[in-house]
Amino acid sequence: MLRDPNLVPLSRQHQHALALCVRINRAALASDIEVKAWQAEIQQHFEQEIQYHFAAEEAFLFPAARHYPELIPLVDELLGEHEQLRSYFAQSASASLDGHGIRQFADTLSGHIRKEERQLFEELQTRVATETLLKIGRQIEEALAAAPQACITPTESVLSKL
Repeated sequence: MLRDPNLVPLSRQHQHALALCVRINRAALASDIEVKAWQAEIQQHFEQEIQYHFAAEEAFLFPAARHYPELIPLVDELLGEHEQLRSYFAQSASASLDGHGIRQFADTLSGHIRKEERQLFEELQTRVATETLLKIGRQIEEALAAAPQACITPTESVLSKL
């Protein structure tokens, strides 16, 4: 199904995060320097984009989904995954996420995104009135406007600074 324009900003950020996951899964993670670089990049993604993304979903999208009893278990599951991902981000920020943990993070984030896109967004697009989606879209845009408008630095750039 074509994505509703009001959900596109979140889907665009999902694409950024999925690209991070693909890059992590292709990385060797063979040395401490590589692990440190990935920890820094994961934290940078959180600070520049994902924290705003989670806040927008939790403030506007998830409450709208809770109006549909059959979506409540899915929303609860997604909220639990947000907490699990926040834990990974905290570990990354404290440099306590090892190579195995980085791969687990990528798998968890990737699965979470796919669940939101394939289940939550699809269901909302078929159930929520156009006017309500428009209101949610405006709220999401405002919430995401607080995010820094900067490019995420590639791992190679981070590696060269260590």
